Amino acid sequence: MNAEGKAAWILIMTTALAGLGWIFSKEAIQGLPPFGFVGLRFLVASACLIPLCYGRFRDLTTQLTLQALGGGTILALALLTWVYAISISETLGEGAFIVSLSMIIVPIIAWLLYKERPKRAFWVSMPIAVAGLAMLSLSDGWKSAAGQYWFLANACLLALHFNVNSKLAQKLPVLLLTCIQLFVTGVLALLASLTFEAIPDSVEPSIWGWFALSALLATSLRYVMQTLGQKGCNPANAALIMLLEPIWTVVLSILWYGEQLSRNKAIGCSLILLALIFYRTDGRLFKRRH
Repeated sequence: MNAEGKAAWILIMTTALAGLGWIFSKEAIQGLPPFGFVGLRFLVASACLIPLCYGRFRDLTTQLTLQALGGGTILALALLTWVYAISISETLGEGAFIVSLSMIIVPIIAWLLYKERPKRAFWVSMPIAVAGLAMLSLSDGWKSAAGQYWFLANACLLALHFNVNSKLAQKLPVLLLTCIQLFVTGVLALLASLTFEAIPDSVEPSIWGWFALSALLATSLRYVMQTLGQKGCNPANAALIMLLEPIWTVVLSILWYGEQLSRNKAIGCSLILLALIFYRTDGRLFKRRH
C-alpha cells in the first residue's frame, strides 16, 4: 500500500473516532456547560500531547508559531459557532446537513486559496454526496432560521481550517501542530464559557468519564490522526473521505441510542458511499469495459 493509501485509511479511522465523539460529547454535555466542556476537553487533550512533542518546541520559529496559532484560532471559532448554533437551533438535522457541507466546500476553498483545481470526478461525485447528506439529515422540510446561518458559518470555518491545516502539516511535526491548535481552542473556549455561561455546582462522576473519553480518544487521538492523514492525502480526496463521519454517527446512534435506520438514511448512506467510490476510482468502476 502506498503512502496516500495509508493516509486514506488513517482518515477513515479518524471519521470513526469523530462519530464516537458525538456519543461521548452528547453524554458529557448533560452535566457540563457546552463552551466549558469544549474548553476543558481541548486543554486536557493538548496537555496529553505535550510530553510527546516537548522537545520540538525549541525548533519553532516566530512565523511558524503565528501560523499554528492562527490555525488554532480558526478551529476554535469553528467549534464555538457550532456549539452556539446548536444552542439556538430547533432543527439539528438541517444543521448537521449544513455542517457536513464543510467537506464539500474544502476543494473549492483550496481552488480559491492555492489554485488547486479539483479533478473532473469531483464535480460528478459532489452532487451525489450532497444528495446523500440531504437524505441523511432532511426529513421535515426546510425552514429558515438564524441557527442555519451559524451552521453555515461553521461549515465555512471548518473548510478553511481543513485547508490551512493541510498546509501547516507539511511544515510542522504532526504532534506539535496538533498540540498547539488544541491548546488555543481550549483557551478561547474557556474564555467564552467564563463570559457567557454559569459554572455548575457539582458534576456527577459518570459525566467526567464521558469527558475523559471525549478528550483522550475523540480529541487528542483523533486530531493527531486527522493531521497525519491530511499530511499524506490530497485535500479534495481527504475531504470526501471525511464525509464518512455522518455514516459512523448514524450507525453508532443505532447501536447506542436505539435509533431507527429509516429508508431515507439508508439511501443517504448508500449515495455517500457511491460518491466516495466514484471519486476514489475516477469513475473507472462505472465505465463499460470494451
